[in-house]
Amino acid sequence: MEDPAKAWQKVAGDEEKGGGQEKLSKILEELRELGRIAVPITAMNCVVYLRAMVSVLCLGRLGGRELAGGALSIGFTNITGYSVLFGLASGMDPICAQAFGSKNWKLIGLSLRRTILVLLTACVPISLLWINLHRILLFLAQDPSITAVASTYCLFSLPDLLANSILQPLRVYLRSQGITTPMMWCSAVAVALHVPLSLALAFGLRLGVPGVAMAAVFTNFFMIALLLLYLRISGVYRRTWGDGWSMDCLREWRPLLALALPSCFAICLEWWWYEIMTLLAGYLPNPEVAVATTAILIQTTSLMYTIPLALSASVSTRVGNELGARRPDRARRAAYVALGCALVVATAGLTWTTALRHQWGRVFTRDASVLALTAAVMPLIGLCELGNCPQTTACGVLRGTARPAIGARINLGSFYFLGTPVAVALAFWFKVGFGGLWYGLLAAQAACAFSILLVVWRTDWVVEAERARRLTGTELELKGGAKGGANGGAAATSTDEEHGLLLKPVTSQEAGV
Repeated sequence: MEDPAKAWQKVAGDEEKGGGQEKLSKILEELRELGRIAVPITAMNCVVYLRAMVSVLCLGRLGGRELAGGALSIGFTNITGYSVLFGLASGMDPICAQAFGSKNWKLIGLSLRRTILVLLTACVPISLLWINLHRILLFLAQDPSITAVASTYCLFSLPDLLANSILQPLRVYLRSQGITTPMMWCSAVAVALHVPLSLALAFGLRLGVPGVAMAAVFTNFFMIALLLLYLRISGVYRRTWGDGWSMDCLREWRPLLALALPSCFAICLEWWWYEIMTLLAGYLPNPEVAVATTAILIQTTSLMYTIPLALSASVSTRVGNELGARRPDRARRAAYVALGCALVVATAGLTWTTALRHQWGRVFTRDASVLALTAAVMPLIGLCELGNCPQTTACGVLRGTARPAIGARINLGSFYFLGTPVAVALAFWFKVGFGGLWYGLLAAQAACAFSILLVVWRTDWVVEAERARRLTGTELELKGGAKGGANGGAAATSTDEEHGLLLKPVTSQEAGV
């Protein structure tokens, strides 16, 4: 009878053997795999960032009141809507990636349909909030004229909830199968349409603020149409579609929600913290300069975030694919290679923010006070990237291993129990001022990066491959099995309950196995 450990190694298909040349070859191979996914995603993220910038520029050309109201509405919709939908859609990430690795095609399509239904359900309470934005802002004693603009922008953005409920799951569906280049081109074409459409609606037809909001909605629906057209022409959907929109879509939501809710919580906690920073800046001396500088710095971090976000998405896919294919060694290598890339990107970010600290602010403003404050804090933003880039990438590793609850707990502790008190204490009690807020962010990012990297380092990849087997409902199972985590061989002690996930195997009929 064959030794169980050897049997497992055959299933894993990636025994660590060979000399330094062979290991280097495997690392370069993994770099190519990550790059194949990450480069198009980075380009797509930059294109989406440009689309948001076009909307803001159009609002600015309409007038100061329109810009203020539109910015207020964009912040509100990000906090209450888009962050929630993006986070919930991330719940299907590990399921689809691991199902693709295990060739459980029907589970991929089933997860797509279930996630769309989950997001559409979430749109109901979100819509109620958006419809009542005018009352909410007046209750919070906001300026009535700015409130009127904000509520108008929000109301005309309501259809975008429907668009994102389809678009976000579609992106995860394609990315989990390693299909990213078509997404990049579809995004580029859609955003190329967004520029003239925004100008035509806002200025040509003189719709103003509603025109800017409508252009963003039309762009997202156009992007959905392009992606669906690609799926139709390429035939990618055929092996994953299964029985289509059957009653199975309404069953077995628990495994999906067990991943979607903590993913949503983790993402929202970080997104919301930046809005809190803007709010705190308004209580500093000379709040106009502080808030304007905060807006510039948040736009800067958003631009820099496009690369770590792409790394996070690509490593989540790679780790999930390899765990689903029962190759824990390759999953571990994918995680470590991605983290190495993250350190390189973070170092480049620090260099860029330090070298261009006096020039970058001029892209946004000519105000001398804002430029001086921006230049003073830009190196701090670079230091934050030394923590942000590795921790964002490591969060992708946790998603790929279906452990988003760990990331949610770490984000809660790092940003709210450490970062917020440090920011408030330095900015207001110790009179450090505006820079104190960003020292709070630095403390949060450092704690978050250390904690998540420790979790990744202590991961037992063999155990995670076994959890992937149960998550995807595949039947391959081995008695015993080799033990050994990333740190050299600790026996597995973790459970699904510790990871915030109670797994129920998919039935053979439902999973298509």
